Amino acid sequence: MIDVRFKSFSSGSCGNCYYLGVAQDGVAVAGVLIDAGVSIRRLKRELQAEGLTLDDFSAILVTHDHMDHIRSLGSYAKHLCRPIWASETLHKALASHIMTHEYVPGCKRVLKKGEWNEVVPGYVSVRYFVVPHDATETVGFAIKLPGHNYVHITDCGRMTDEALELCSKADTVVLESNYDLEMLKNGPYPKELQDRIRSGSGHLSNDDCAEVIKKIAHKGLRNLFLCHLSENNNTPELAYESARKAVKLCANKPVRLEALPRQTPSQMIIL
Repeated sequence: MIDVRFKSFSSGSCGNCYYLGVAQDGVAVAGVLIDAGVSIRRLKRELQAEGLTLDDFSAILVTHDHMDHIRSLGSYAKHLCRPIWASETLHKALASHIMTHEYVPGCKRVLKKGEWNEVVPGYVSVRYFVVPHDATETVGFAIKLPGHNYVHITDCGRMTDEALELCSKADTVVLESNYDLEMLKNGPYPKELQDRIRSGSGHLSNDDCAEVIKKIAHKGLRNLFLCHLSENNNTPELAYESARKAVKLCANKPVRLEALPRQTPSQMIIL
C-alpha cells in the first residue's frame, strides 16, 4: 500500500521547512523538502521522531530567497549534497547570496518553466509558478505524487490565475494565511511595514485566504493547511475560523483543515 505523508517542521518568519514523502507498506521510499529554514540538527531530530532519517529525502525545493526560507540551505548543500531545485532566476540569486553562494551552486538543478519536472523519478514531479512577493522571485509548487496532487503557496501578495487553476485541481493545498487585518492595523508594526505586508507583493490575510478557498474548493479537495501565520498579527484560532467558514460555504464534503504551528513541528499527516 502506498501513502503520501506531510509534515511541517516550522512555518513562519522564524523559519520554514516542510517534508513531503511517499511510503510503501509503511516504509519511506521517496521524499522531498520544501525550503530550508531549520538547522540540520533540528531536521534530523524531527525526522528521527517519525522513524525517518536524513536519507529519506532526495531533493530540496526552494520557494524564494528570504532568510526564513534559506537560512540553512548552504549547510544542507555542504553536508547533505542533495539536488537543490529552483527556478533559473532564483538559482542566480542563490549563487551570489552570502548564505548560499559557496555550496548551493554545486547542487544546482533548474526547474523548467511551464513543465512538469521529475525530481524523484517515479514518485515526485514538480511544476513551479511565480507568485507576487517582494523577493528576487517567489514561486509556488504544484507537485504530483502517487495518487495525489499537492500545491504549496507559502508567501504570496495576491493569487494569480495560474495559482488558482492549479489549486482547483489539487487534493491537498498548503496556503498562506498570514495576518488578521484588525490585528495588523492595531499592532506594533510601523505604517511602512503594514503597507508592505498589505501590498500586492506582501502576504495573504485571513480574509484573502478565505476568498481563495471559495474560488478553489472542489469535490476532490481533501486537505487544507494554513501556513506562515504571523506571530504578531494573527492567531491560529482566527486563521482557522476564517478558513473554516469559507470551507463550510463551498465544500460539499468534509475537508481536513489545520493551521500549521509557527515554531514547532506538526504531526506527520497521511494525506
